[in-house]
Amino acid sequence: MSADTQHIAPPLLIDQQIPFEELVENLKSQQILAVDTEANSLYAYHEQVCLIQISTTEQDYIIDPLALEDLSPLGDLFNDPSIEKIFHASEYDILILHEDFQFEFQNLFDTMLAAQILGRSKLGLNALLEELAGIKVNKKYQRADWGKRPLPEDMLRYAQIDTHFLIQIRHHLAAELESRGLTPIAEEDFARACLVYLHLKEDKIAPCWKINGARKLPPQKAAVLEKLCQYRDNVARKMNHPVFKVLNAQTLLMLAEHSPTTSAQLFRLDLPGRKNIQRHAEGLLKAIRSGLESEPVHPPQRVRVDDTFLAREKALRGWRKQMARKMNVNSAVVLPRDLLYKIVAENPQTREDLDAVLEEVPWRRAKFGEEILSVIRSATQPGRQK
Repeated sequence: MSADTQHIAPPLLIDQQIPFEELVENLKSQQILAVDTEANSLYAYHEQVCLIQISTTEQDYIIDPLALEDLSPLGDLFNDPSIEKIFHASEYDILILHEDFQFEFQNLFDTMLAAQILGRSKLGLNALLEELAGIKVNKKYQRADWGKRPLPEDMLRYAQIDTHFLIQIRHHLAAELESRGLTPIAEEDFARACLVYLHLKEDKIAPCWKINGARKLPPQKAAVLEKLCQYRDNVARKMNHPVFKVLNAQTLLMLAEHSPTTSAQLFRLDLPGRKNIQRHAEGLLKAIRSGLESEPVHPPQRVRVDDTFLAREKALRGWRKQMARKMNVNSAVVLPRDLLYKIVAENPQTREDLDAVLEEVPWRRAKFGEEILSVIRSATQPGRQK
């Protein structure tokens, strides 16, 4: 904790069911709440929400979900459109709160998204705290294990700071958005952020293909890497450890490249973490042999696109860049990347078709719709492609 924050009153720790329910009932009268979470993703196979911090203009609260039987009352609070919820970098918080408790959100203000829309180069909470609240925070507990109990007072105070100043920061950024005419864009992005769990497509790519260098392996050694990843995942699940704490990805890649089948061959390799290799030697060798006996595997095929797709993409990117310069904002503020690719892929030729693609962003639809349609139509007209 920074010396700048020593004067702040300690947070109220809520770790019993009845006080929790009373707190939620009292918070229903608030118009604005700052919210954050702490999870144990660096220390567990299945990460979980370990703390929920909530601040009002008068008081900071820290809710311990590991100590409570039922957190469902919070669901109504988060989904209440009359109460604004302020997050910084809301995506992860909303995803994990939805995953653990099925919470849904309405009326969000994300200070990181706001800073991004305003064109700030430093988007981290610590940078905003220093700039807008004059607070320098010690990063001592940035990678702490929030699942351990009891939590020392220093950790609770550290978690408190993540929400204590958020309302103040929100007001500053909201005024700046308003003065620059960017409030409508921000409101669209905040609304989309509430539904982030709906926008993320299920990732069906096998974990082995996410390792840097995996696609360069011959098919048989790719099969070995796949078996090694399966072994690592099984061990991590049983130990309730993150997979990277069992064996790191580059070690698995090197094992697949060399594919040793005996202990002598394995220990001759110059691999990082020799003690860890010794601990898992039997399982690793079994996985390697299994991979060598399996059918070869090939990387998933990337979606192939034709020349007209590329022409639309180039034209729309060019228009977006030009518009961003006019508005003095980042290109992604004019048209988020996922919407750009959705337009390019669906190739709308009528205003009705485009309106359907841009359904979630009515301000952008009204502001840029005709220009976008013109760009898309022109990009694929005969004689326009280069």
